[in-house]
Amino acid sequence: MGAVRQYVFPTARIIIWAVIAAALVALALRGAELDPPDALQPTGEITESVIPVAKGSVTNAVTVPASVVSDPPVEIKATADGVIAEIEVDGAKVGKDTRVLWIKSEKIVEPVVEVDEETGEETVTEQEPEVTWTSALAPASGTVDITVLKDQAVTVGETIGTVSPGTLSVSGTLTADQQYRLVGATGKAKVTLKGGPAPFTCTGLTIGEAPGGAGVTGEESMAEAPTDATGAVRCAIPRKIKAFPGLGGEIEITNGNAKGVVVVPISAVLGTSQTGKVWTVAKEGAEPEERDVALGLTDGLQVEITEGLRAGEQILEFTPLVDGTEGGVDCEDTTAYDQASMEGDMATMQAFEKECFG
Repeated sequence: MGAVRQYVFPTARIIIWAVIAAALVALALRGAELDPPDALQPTGEITESVIPVAKGSVTNAVTVPASVVSDPPVEIKATADGVIAEIEVDGAKVGKDTRVLWIKSEKIVEPVVEVDEETGEETVTEQEPEVTWTSALAPASGTVDITVLKDQAVTVGETIGTVSPGTLSVSGTLTADQQYRLVGATGKAKVTLKGGPAPFTCTGLTIGEAPGGAGVTGEESMAEAPTDATGAVRCAIPRKIKAFPGLGGEIEITNGNAKGVVVVPISAVLGTSQTGKVWTVAKEGAEPEERDVALGLTDGLQVEITEGLRAGEQILEFTPLVDGTEGGVDCEDTTAYDQASMEGDMATMQAFEKECFG
């Protein structure tokens, strides 16, 4: 037994290790001979996402970045032809319709000619010109700055000074999509200033051209608007609110609220304002059919359907592309998502996140 332990077992172990080593070498040189499995066959299919039309509520509220600006001076216009006879106010604060200067106008009067009946001699008597005094009034309350001199000749409509109101407004730019959502918006808006007081209501809301366009004056013309800006919004800051030109903030404008109306996701509609198209599905497996609809309010995620669609109908969640395939996003290309994030396009962001992030 001792001989077996001393000679046989060690020898057997050596033989086993030698066999294993040889097998590993052969495997390394020839590679593993694996039978390839049967070719994989696709078992799934791409289906279009169909959703039911439902009723809900939608609030059309648009929030845009903004900044505080000084209201531009109001021009004082000459109201008559003549010369500046007297300047009553310059460099002082006045109320609206306060007289700031006098304009003296002279009208030549034809001389009086008298003829002596006996001698026929004519006597010409010169007449004093007819003098008219016209006052120029401040068109607004504020500090007056007269830009003409005494005895200077002026004409009707000529600028003879300005009134700086000393008031502030908050101004921001709008994209085309935001402009469509704010059609008809007037009155008031909510303003939040960075590092300032609690949100407050501004008045005199106006929507017009983007900074740099026609009719833009003062500080706005010097500001660089975003390249996609097509409009501008502005409203007056109440005098009781302490603010300073240059402060940043936001303007939130609510332009309508609807409850219990037919609403669908923005992704399901081709078009976002006034009119659009959706694709209805009559029954499971049926081909989608294009349908014209009338659009109402939108909050950027869903849109109100005012005509052309009823609650309970089935529609495609994403509008088809031109080639007939269902719309959606390319998950490999995040450029569109980044652009939508910068523009606040929640519909595109939501569609991308649903398709690519689950």
